[in-house]
Amino acid sequence: MTRKAPASLFLLTAAALLALGLGGAGGARAGAFSDWAAVVVAGDFHAHSGGPSEAFDNARRDMTRELEAAGFSPSNVRQFSVRPQLYPAEHVMQSEPRLIGSQLASLASQARGGCLVYFTSHGSPAGVVVGDRLLSPAGLARMVDDACGPRLTVVILSACFSGVFVPPLSKPERMVLTAARPDRSSFGCGESDKYPYFDTCLIQTLPQSMDFVQLAGATKACVAAREKATHMAPPSEPQLFVGPQFRPVAPFYRFAVSQTADADPHDPSPGQGSP
Repeated sequence: MTRKAPASLFLLTAAALLALGLGGAGGARAGAFSDWAAVVVAGDFHAHSGGPSEAFDNARRDMTRELEAAGFSPSNVRQFSVRPQLYPAEHVMQSEPRLIGSQLASLASQARGGCLVYFTSHGSPAGVVVGDRLLSPAGLARMVDDACGPRLTVVILSACFSGVFVPPLSKPERMVLTAARPDRSSFGCGESDKYPYFDTCLIQTLPQSMDFVQLAGATKACVAAREKATHMAPPSEPQLFVGPQFRPVAPFYRFAVSQTADADPHDPSPGQGSP
């Protein structure tokens, strides 16, 4: 007997097709993320040595730029930094879990198409550093559940041990991508690194990727090549979860433009100092 697909899957697919207005390739790609809420968070400003580093804020700034180029509306994106006073032109807010959660909820109430949550920071098996606090996997899961509910959601975490976030965040309508396994470090947050390795690969491969699932695969390959070339061990092994309701509609949510990156996304050279 043929097994019927869940009604919710048909509804999600139909909503995606309607939102994209499949009247042509150009029309389909334009505006796919214009009604998505997004928060982009730099959770620390220290290198692994303890000295100051711009790596996380560089990633926060430039990932925001790439998301907006991919079709996210600037009015639906909020950036957060531990030192927002240093970036007055970027309209950055303070990295504090309660504020991030309230802003995500506020954005999601006005932009109802989906959610994107991005953190770049240090991490531990207990969670991700956000200012002077540690945001636990359960805490982030509650934040996303409360703000985004059952809508399509992408969560990206760039931090050591960030694989601990996959189980509590995994739901059928979500994609979760992390920089490392639950028991592994990630690399590239030194004082002279422009970005962490994982963020470098995301930022460089996004312009050539068609959608989030393709971006995840390209990023994982890029990180592996970069770590091998720079003799970093053990490998961080970024983790990916794609929910059964997210996967079939992901191709309909295509990035707005495919640009030519300034550098080869698989260039394994180490990150440089921030400009």
